[in-house]
Amino acid sequence: MGYFDAIQGVFSLVIVIVIGFWLTRIEWFDEKTSEMFAKLVINITIPAMMLQNMVAYFDIGEILHLGIGLMAILAGIVSNYYLALLMAGVFRIPREERGVFASMAALSNTIFMGLPVNIAIFGEVSIPYALTYFIVNTAVFWTLGVYGIRKDVDPGQRFNLSTIKKLITPPLVGFILAIVVVVSGISIPRIVDDTTRMLGGITTPVSAFYIGTVFFYLSRRKITLDYRILLASIGKIILSPLIVYFFLSFTDLSPLMKNVFIIQASMPVMTQLVIVSKAYGANEELAALGALVTTGLSLMTIPLYMWLFNM
Repeated sequence: MGYFDAIQGVFSLVIVIVIGFWLTRIEWFDEKTSEMFAKLVINITIPAMMLQNMVAYFDIGEILHLGIGLMAILAGIVSNYYLALLMAGVFRIPREERGVFASMAALSNTIFMGLPVNIAIFGEVSIPYALTYFIVNTAVFWTLGVYGIRKDVDPGQRFNLSTIKKLITPPLVGFILAIVVVVSGISIPRIVDDTTRMLGGITTPVSAFYIGTVFFYLSRRKITLDYRILLASIGKIILSPLIVYFFLSFTDLSPLMKNVFIIQASMPVMTQLVIVSKAYGANEELAALGALVTTGLSLMTIPLYMWLFNM
């Protein structure tokens, strides 16, 4: 896909996000609709898309490469998280905000923003790579990320293994099932293939509508930009993809896989961070502002990264 074709694909996605924003503004969509969109994508369309595309585009060799990519992503995200904690100490971010701050800088909105963006740029062949990043990103969030958020509220907090249960998500189950199907050489019946293709096909527009609704509600908050948001935005939009790029440079992964991972690393603050911060009594406002600002910035930086890495 040419550069200008990819740009048009990204802006097509932006148009659908804007439509979702407008439909929320005129009250066709509301917060319950937003929750339904999120549940639909995570529990139904993503597992279907994973199964359909892994079978269509992957073989055993590709899966072995995914393992190498997974380790590089993990190293990049964890390194970025601890770099953010170091930044928080150097720039004197309040201790009761450092867990939220580190998650803002290191963890990406890989599904509702990252997946449709990668499809717009690279096509459906990028889906397994994008979802591989999502799985690692999710694992770090529900372990290291949640531990840090809880520690903001309770400094004596110790790592709680109960969060491990949250890693068993429908997308992960779909990922494992798809690997089993590919490795075993099982032939999927046409009815299953057609059904998963149909369900997976609605992932991008539903994700874009979801981002539009979230963006609308975030935009209604009082926006006060300060050094915390600036530092988190630099960490998320600039340092995160550069760190992932550094670890990927030591691998012989395909250019497409590397580019997808870099784009995922440059995605904005994950919206789940806002929800979890509120649930644990951490600084939800900081997370919400970070999500809003980095989402806006990413619409400008995505074309830059496409050009910079010769995509």
